Amino acid sequence: MMDEDEFELRPDADGTFDTRVRDTRAWVLHPDTYKSGGNARKPDLALDEAVALGRALPGLDVVGSAVIRLPKVNPGKLFGKGKIEELRVRFEADEIELVLIDGPVTPVQQRNLEKAWGVKILDRTGLILEIFSDRAATREGVLQVEMAALSYQRTRLVRAWTHLERQRGGLGFVGGPGETQIEADRRAIDLQLVRLRRQLDKVAKTRTLHRAARAKVPFPIVALVGYTNAGKSTLFNHLTGADVMAKDMLFATLDPTMRRIALPGGGPEVIMSDTVGFISDLPTELVAAFRATLEEVLSADLICHVRDISHPETEAQKADVEAILDSLKVDAGVPRIEVWNKIDLMTDEDRAAMITRAERTDGVQAISAVTGEGIQALVDKIGGVLVGDTRSEEIALPYAEGRKHAWLHERGVVESEAQGDDGYAINVRWTARQRAEYDALA
Repeated sequence: MMDEDEFELRPDADGTFDTRVRDTRAWVLHPDTYKSGGNARKPDLALDEAVALGRALPGLDVVGSAVIRLPKVNPGKLFGKGKIEELRVRFEADEIELVLIDGPVTPVQQRNLEKAWGVKILDRTGLILEIFSDRAATREGVLQVEMAALSYQRTRLVRAWTHLERQRGGLGFVGGPGETQIEADRRAIDLQLVRLRRQLDKVAKTRTLHRAARAKVPFPIVALVGYTNAGKSTLFNHLTGADVMAKDMLFATLDPTMRRIALPGGGPEVIMSDTVGFISDLPTELVAAFRATLEEVLSADLICHVRDISHPETEAQKADVEAILDSLKVDAGVPRIEVWNKIDLMTDEDRAAMITRAERTDGVQAISAVTGEGIQALVDKIGGVLVGDTRSEEIALPYAEGRKHAWLHERGVVESEAQGDDGYAINVRWTARQRAEYDALA
């Protein structure tokens, strides 16, 4: 039987009642450990991001939040006795059911806090995994999330619950006599991970075939990357006419979306890729699990780093994105354009100054993906980078070189062609990069 307070009854226009499950009442805590220097964030802004993460998960009603100054971390309970009691009273008064802690929480700390407060605890990694699990739409995305979640759970099988301290007998072929429950749970997770990896390998092979097919098509890949909620999907929709989910919400996009488009204004045809947003302190389980999802970034001909230039910590967000790109081993030689988005949220004076600054900085374009300001200039920059300096050249190609002949036409670089006794006389217009690719063909 479900408690009565789990339902909210409201009469409809016809006098009937609509039965709905009540959202879980949640509170967000950001432990301030007095970090300074580098890219350390201001506690209030870090709390705002944590609250936004909480609100990005359906079914949660974030009713309160607070920064907790933490000069010393209690290894058993994270917070001191006085603070724990103060928060217990607050949570009880507000009927809190879930507490989101914006930071790492050990299994022991989680168990002790749940016992002290009588609520469920979810740390930053667990919350991000929950959001990803809710948003994953493709088969690969679902498998990646399941693997990341299992890896996360496996690290928490360390005296987390009393039942894990029990021992059980074994049948020999499953686990030896006296195998502890924690070992049995870890074994079960490992078996599940093996099963998921096999399924993921099959999906990955299909993606490899698709990518190989795209490699035969003469369209460069432009990857949009950036901090979560920087406006990538809004820009992607503006450029491609797609209908990708674009909301003022963290991780509105999870699975990568790709569209083949002809850039406006006579630009080249490209494959535009919208990717998952990055975030500070991204769980290591997700960095590893979503590497395959970000393969389009690894093979991109151009990376557009979309930044929310109006955000007070835009520089710290930029550093986080670049750190993740480095961890993914993205080739530093791949051209990049910094897209300073959301100038429409600035005052007229700040906006004018930002546009002037962008115009004076190489590889930067200030835009508003909402109003469209600066979009055409961005398109021109993308076209300029991809096309580059072209030159005309005449080449002789024997008839036996069918692969090279097909390659030239696939790339659309042939201006004219004549047939002779020994082969083709072809006039081409191409970039130095295309010439190098042609020379590398066997």
